[in-house]
Amino acid sequence: MSQTNWQYPFSLSKDDQIDLSSLDAFNEGAPFETFARMRAQDSLTWCDEVDGRGFWSVTKHKDIQKLNKDFALLTSSKGIRIEDQTEEEYEARKTFQETDPPEHTKTRLIMHKAFGHAQIAQYEEQIRNITVELVEKGLKLGEFDAVEEVAAQLPMRMLGGILGVPDEDLEWLVKKGDSLISNSDPDYTDFVVDKVDTEEYRMLPFRSPAAIELFDYADKLIERKRNGEAVGIVNLILEPDKDGNVISDDEFKNFFCLLVAAGNDTTRYSLTACMHALANHPTLMQQLKDNIGNKDFFLSATDELIRWASPTTHFRRTATDDFEYKGKQVKKGDKVVLWFLSANRDEEIFGNPYEIDLLRKPNRFLSFGQGGPHVCLGMFLAKLEVRVVLEELANRVSKIEQVGLHSYLRSNFILGIKKLPVKFVK
Repeated sequence: MSQTNWQYPFSLSKDDQIDLSSLDAFNEGAPFETFARMRAQDSLTWCDEVDGRGFWSVTKHKDIQKLNKDFALLTSSKGIRIEDQTEEEYEARKTFQETDPPEHTKTRLIMHKAFGHAQIAQYEEQIRNITVELVEKGLKLGEFDAVEEVAAQLPMRMLGGILGVPDEDLEWLVKKGDSLISNSDPDYTDFVVDKVDTEEYRMLPFRSPAAIELFDYADKLIERKRNGEAVGIVNLILEPDKDGNVISDDEFKNFFCLLVAAGNDTTRYSLTACMHALANHPTLMQQLKDNIGNKDFFLSATDELIRWASPTTHFRRTATDDFEYKGKQVKKGDKVVLWFLSANRDEEIFGNPYEIDLLRKPNRFLSFGQGGPHVCLGMFLAKLEVRVVLEELANRVSKIEQVGLHSYLRSNFILGIKKLPVKFVK
């Protein structure tokens, strides 16, 4: 099979009628032709749902930036994915992602102690050591799955170091995290959210029984901290801030589930998209090699490849009141879905948005929800991991070859290549 069949990590299908609420809508990659049509014709589009009440899709960069800031009008407290939940479910399952300022800001400041730029910068040497080990192993393996051997390994091992958990627990933790955030893919869970009855677990994060086990694990971390142990960032997060605020045990357990799931998966899929791009656009690897030692270049390349990957496709908000926008009447209680994936290919913002430009400046990509109160807490860590991987690939690998077909995660929330057969050439 020719490499042209592998070239782009999205579909350019002409099917304008694709159901964006379907968990199968992204099985062949993102339907960017559909998003392009929506941006051009109707950037606030009403979308019907087969098993739901419908939602508004926001697809243009400027509209998403504007609406994402207005948390008073568009709340996160009713859920951040397209699915509907009862009020009882929202309250039981929410993390700080499902809160609005000032509550969100208060919790965020507590978490920031562990995830701020200065704190994360201290991990660079550790990230580099792990990356060198993984790349050198890949060079020896011959053909291998880049997801399993590289993209999943780095964030998993860093997660363990940051949390202060034993290495032998890491694979188990990531498996449980996959069961949560990939609850629509049968490769990751036996409790596929739209295929089996998950009513029994509706009060748990992602309607997954894996949350019970993660809650138990989080309880043990809390107990270790209270017994005087130093438990990675757990000590930072559970300590009171300067105003005496401290998160509750339940808040920490929900946050722990979120960290194990989102803190691993989105970086994994960004790293996989990087390797997929390098394999299918050989000039990119030469650009990296030509700029070894140029930190500014690698910072720019990191931003561009994260724009390209766009692993989190959307976040949903809910209207708190009736309002008019772009001539449309949005009703109180309507779901409004912000498609960050579409914004990252907006022709009005990005010249040649379907090409990778490692020197793109400015690069106003929205992969981390920039511009709103919910900007990704793990942004600095994700960018650092991607940059170091790009640097060490440039240092140690002459080219990456894709040696088989890749496959995608079954999800309309996370866009990711879950299998990527490659060969590293020295």
